[in-house]
Formats: sequence, structure tokens, C-alpha cells
Amino acid sequence: MENLELPTLTITPFNMPKHCAMSYLFAHYAHQNWAMLLDSANSSHVDGRFDIMVADPIATLVTVGRQTKISFLNAPENDYLSAANPIELIQSVIDSCFVGKQSIVEAQSLPFKAGALGYFGYDLGRRFETLPNIAHNPYSAPDMAVGIYNWAVIKDNEVDQFYLCHLPIEQGDTVPSISALQNIVNLSVHATSHQSEPFTLNSQWQSNMDKSAYINKIGKIHDYLHAGDCYQVNLAQRFNASYRGDEYQAYLRLRNANQAPFSAFIRIPDSVIISISPERFLSVDKNGKVQSKPIKGTRPRSTNNEIDLKNSQQLKQSAKDQAENLMIVDLLRNDLSKTCEPMSVAVPALFEIESFAAVHHLVSTVTGQLASNISALSLLQGAFPGGSITGAPKIRAMEIIEELEPDRRNIYCGSIGYVGVDGDMDSNICIRTLLLENSNLYCWAGGGIVLDSTALEEYQESLDKVCKILPVLLKENM
Repeated sequence: MENLELPTLTITPFNMPKHCAMSYLFAHYAHQNWAMLLDSANSSHVDGRFDIMVADPIATLVTVGRQTKISFLNAPENDYLSAANPIELIQSVIDSCFVGKQSIVEAQSLPFKAGALGYFGYDLGRRFETLPNIAHNPYSAPDMAVGIYNWAVIKDNEVDQFYLCHLPIEQGDTVPSISALQNIVNLSVHATSHQSEPFTLNSQWQSNMDKSAYINKIGKIHDYLHAGDCYQVNLAQRFNASYRGDEYQAYLRLRNANQAPFSAFIRIPDSVIISISPERFLSVDKNGKVQSKPIKGTRPRSTNNEIDLKNSQQLKQSAKDQAENLMIVDLLRNDLSKTCEPMSVAVPALFEIESFAAVHHLVSTVTGQLASNISALSLLQGAFPGGSITGAPKIRAMEIIEELEPDRRNIYCGSIGYVGVDGDMDSNICIRTLLLENSNLYCWAGGGIVLDSTALEEYQESLDKVCKILPVLLKENM
């Protein structure tokens, strides 16, 4: 019997100009639907080693409410609608697209390479839990948008090396050549990509709740806390403005101003997602090691070194912020224990200070070992949405969020990430994240409310978190 040759995943290193950012290469693709960039944004952060870009998916999954549309871009006759669990559908489509895939042993470990990449909106959680339906939902962006990609470009920032990863398929393979990728960067040095219209805001920012309303809602949360409903509830306000022009230009401004290690740019039909998140939700390496890095506790940065150090030390020593952080660490330990090996969940780092361009954060690290019969996608579903942006207990906190926030969150507090064909995964928490659609730009900010929270301080913290977002986008208009 003749042996059939299995498709082999290839990883080819190639050179670009020294210190070339992935954002230069991605500029050529940024106007294509389903082009996506996971970008460490030149961050020196420990989690900022790799950048990943993809385009031209072989299949897409779009979830709205109870329905997911699965589209095969080179075989539209196979498209179908499904009411099945959207997370399980992702694995099913990966398996169907990469039948008999064969990986290779790498001398150097790289993330992703091929598989599923996209976003999981906060409201996807309604597929896994029963929640009330109160808040207004004005958005076009779906609850989930995931592409299945058979090629990716990866940059290892530690060694300044690019790689083209490719898993061949039988038909419709659109992988670019290395010479074409190199030529894109060479041309971008001398020309503005697509000669696009400059990004500008057409209006001032407006919040969906004023200061007094925000403070009043914190009072209602305190009532729930005193009644024993919750230990902590996350509350956010949403800002919006009208805009025109090239959304990728807005991303580049924010990227350069924030240098956040879990930044991302996603374009899908009718919507653009921009994330400059500093927070990892869940990662899984190909050996099943799980990590989550919840953020709870924030202080603003200052150009005055003495004030900046004082702010950092105050955060480090804050009993209130430590208690808030610990509640979420305990919640995540519980979430990870659902899918990790017994006794494997640990907290190797508690209450560490991580400093970013706009703020200092209090960050802890929770780890575990994924059970042998459990996939990374099952881990994602079991912990979604992240506890750091809901509160504890999670479901009751989400019910209160739906009651108090006038508008749905959509992408905000969801996750952007990938699940590779090797079973590896990484994802962010979509804080400092914007949705752009129908000439409207939406941006959210909030924080965890506990019994020790002071309403005015919490309101100011929500503003501190967007101090390197809203002013940056307004600046070019002045």
C-alpha cells in the first residue's frame, strides 16, 4: 500500500533590516479583512519577546448570539451555520482544515505557527453562563471572530529574527514568498502604505455615564458587597467619539505611546479592534504549562522620578490593592483547577510591580499543568471571561455589571489570542482596547470595586487608565 505524504509544517528564517518592527510589514496587510497582528510594540517587558502576523485565512468563524457562521474562503459551498458551542467549533474546524497535519521538531521554540487566531468578546460568556439581558447593545462587531490560518510571520525580538511558518493545504494556498515580504518592507520605507486618509477625530470624547452617575453606581456596588452578594465587582465607563480616516494610523500612535506587550490590531468586515493591553489572560505552552498574570491595582506614572517612585511604592504597600489582587488570584486558582492536574496550580509570584508607559500595575502570576485529556480551548472556556475584569464570585459580579453598565462591553474585557496546531495558546485581557466601526470609536476604562474602595479615587483611576489613549488620539486634531 502506497504511503501518503503528510503535509509538513515548515519554519524558514529570513532577514529584514536591523530592528525592523513587525508593524512595518503588517502595514501592507492592515487594510485587508481578517488581517491580524499580535504585537509586543517594542516593549522591553518579559512577555514581549514574539510578534505574530497573519492574513488570508482558509476559514473563519463568526459568532453572534446563539449562531456561529463557519466560512471556508476557497470552498464557500461548504459554509454552514451552527448552534453548537463556539469554542468546540474552533477545534472542529482546525481538525478539518489540517487533516493529517505533521509538525516538525524545532531547535528553537516559536509560538503559534498555524492554527486559530482572533478575538473572544466579553459577551461570548453568555454562551457558557445564564446572564440577564439588560444593557444596550449598539455594536456591529460579533461576539467572536476567529480565523484559521495556515501561515504566519513571527518575529523573535530577542534575537531580531523573522520566520515564515507555513503548513501547506491542497488548494487555495496564499502564503507569500520571503522575497515578497522583504520587498514590502523595502517599499514601505519610501512610501505611505495605501496613501490612506489621516486618522482624525470628528468630535470630543463623551462618556456613557458622568462623574456623579459613576459614583452612584459604586454606591450600589457597595450595597451588594455589604449584602454578601460579592467580594468585588468590576465597573467600567465607556467613552466614544466619531472619527474618520485610517484606523491603522490610530493603532500606530497608540502603540508607540504605550508599548504594551499584549497589543493587537484586528480588522474584520465592518469593525476594527485595537488593543494596547498589558495583561496576559491565559497561556499554554506545547508541554501543557499554564500561566495567567492577573492585574489588580493601578497608580499613574509621572515624569518626575521622585513622584513616580513614590506612586510605585504606594501601590506595592497598599493593603487595599493587595486584598483586591488576592481575591482575583483565588478566583483564577479555582478556574484553573477545573482543567489542570490536581495539586498543580500554584502562585509563584504575588503582588509584583510592573511598570508601563502610562501606569504602574500590581501583578500576580498563577500557574498550573493542563490535564492530559484537556485542550487549551477547554481551559479558555472554563476560565472565560477573565476574573480580573469581572469580580468575585464571577457570575454574580457579571449579573451586577449587566445591571449597572448602560451599554454592553463587546470586545472590552474579552480576549485576543491564538490556539496553535501544536496545542499551544496565548491570550490577553482586552483592557485598554478600542472598537472602531460605523465611524464611531469606543474605549472603556474601569476598575475593581471592593468595600475599601473610595468612589472618587476609583473614578480617577478609570481616567488614569486612558491617559495614554484619549489624549494621544486627540493630539493630532489640535
